[in-house]
Amino acid sequence: QVQLVESGGGLVQAGGSLRLSCAASARTFSRYTMGWFRQAPGKEREFVAGINWSGGTTSYRDSVKGRFTISRDNAKNTVYLQMNSLRPEDTAVYYCAATTFNLVIHTTATGYPYWGQGTQVTVSS
Repeated sequence: QVQLVESGGGLVQAGGSLRLSCAASARTFSRYTMGWFRQAPGKEREFVAGINWSGGTTSYRDSVKGRFTISRDNAKNTVYLQMNSLRPEDTAVYYCAATTFNLVIHTTATGYPYWGQGTQVTVSS
């Protein structure tokens, strides 16, 4: 069992940057594959980025490649999402998710049993 708490959301102008953090309660945080998802009003939750247990493998949705970077610090039980060159279409509630399944990085929400409460990111044009 793991509890996840996101922080770092806010309001930013287009072209700006934000860094989201997700703090995990698990003693064995390094055993979890971590993901970031987002959900805009009226839309389904979508995969943004994922990172394996060691940080050696990452995955991104096409629209954020080159702008977003996922990373983790296992000593701090924290995963990060650095978001640069933000666009209005990045506006959404961003969720942190975790799974102990480590063979691949799941890109669907059903692959993650553990979720945080979400943090709002709003990008103004």
